[in-house]
Amino acid sequence: MDLDSGSKRVFQRLGGPVDPKNQKVCYHWRAGYCNRRPCPFLHRELPPPSSNVTPFKRTHGFVDDSSGFSDPRSRTNYTGSTWGRSHGGANSRTVRKPERVFKVCKYWVQGNCGYGEQCRYLHSWSLGEGFSMLTQLEGHQKVKNLVVSGIALPSGSNKLYSGSKDETVRVWDCQSGQCMRVINLGAEVGCMISEGPWVFVGMPNFVKAWNTETNTELSLSGPIGEVYAMVVGNGLLFAGTQDGSILAWTFNAATNCFEPAASLKGHTRGVVSLVVGANRLYSGSMDCTIRVWNLETLQCMQTLKEHTEVVMSVLCWDQFLLSCSLDKTIKVWVATERGNLEVTYTHNEEQGLLTLCGMHDSEAKPILLCSSNDNSVHLYDLPSFSERGKIFAKQEVRAIQMGPVGVFFTGDGTGQVKVWQWLPEPAAIAQ
Repeated sequence: MDLDSGSKRVFQRLGGPVDPKNQKVCYHWRAGYCNRRPCPFLHRELPPPSSNVTPFKRTHGFVDDSSGFSDPRSRTNYTGSTWGRSHGGANSRTVRKPERVFKVCKYWVQGNCGYGEQCRYLHSWSLGEGFSMLTQLEGHQKVKNLVVSGIALPSGSNKLYSGSKDETVRVWDCQSGQCMRVINLGAEVGCMISEGPWVFVGMPNFVKAWNTETNTELSLSGPIGEVYAMVVGNGLLFAGTQDGSILAWTFNAATNCFEPAASLKGHTRGVVSLVVGANRLYSGSMDCTIRVWNLETLQCMQTLKEHTEVVMSVLCWDQFLLSCSLDKTIKVWVATERGNLEVTYTHNEEQGLLTLCGMHDSEAKPILLCSSNDNSVHLYDLPSFSERGKIFAKQEVRAIQMGPVGVFFTGDGTGQVKVWQWLPEPAAIAQ
């Protein structure tokens, strides 16, 4: 299959009027630290070309069934030639970038910045409108490695679970924010997910499973090396491992245990991301490829090779597959009439990208969160990919998890779990 043409169709973001004499966007403004007054270059994104961009066709059979987002009733189906382009109009958003450096003030973090509001660095853990931080959960403690590698909220429970490289899982009360329990595992947590009442923790050479309703605890053997990613689909639990395999287990209700079902081979290096959608399993790997597996036959249907570095995260959204990589790109894939996936939009950043998470804001508008290795999380309006805001951390964010309506969580390399909330849109003032 020829993917060259699809991978080159990159849509531009919409901006305001442009001086025809100089249509170059300021490099330093993009990085957040332009101090030239006036600057001879643009401090906004370029508009799309005047000619119409050829739309890609709406495809069939590629619809997200992973239930990985907020209430499906609030979803908006964005199709046609919309990815990477702003819709404009009264409801469009423009992020106003302040005249300060996009970096959190280290003295503010320590509580002793003497510049106050005049400081050129940020005195906030976020930048943008429409969301705010509720609280910070602190407790993961180990000198060498504190990275929060997984966050889970099992259904029917009022507890939040966070797993860390400090070899513990902490259980937090969602009402008080207090740590209720520390589970010492004796090995680093590589990933963690929940499905129904079950919490699954990936560790070197096995997966641990807890049923939060029955307090059942099981150990699933089979992985070789670290378990980097897990997902549940079609009644199977899948785990991506360090040796490039994807192991599958099925739950036997009669024996109340998980039994090995299959081992999917094909990747030549570790599998670090998994997602299920449209009766397909998608796996991103250190070998720079994404493999598409049929959930019924467990056979590989296609290998996607457009990324040039590790594919860190994959995500299904409506009829699209999104992927991010250490090659500093987010790629949007769409199925052709023949059923093969092709790149229809590429979004570029200046840092390697780590984790994708999709959700809806308080107005049910789709938002993509993407963490990068500059210790920040980008918030993009979809389908335009215009930047809605930014979240900052002391170290890189490796876990992003959607919570109850209007709430989401981020976990970073310092062991902190931050709780965020989408703010309701202010009511219009009566005339």
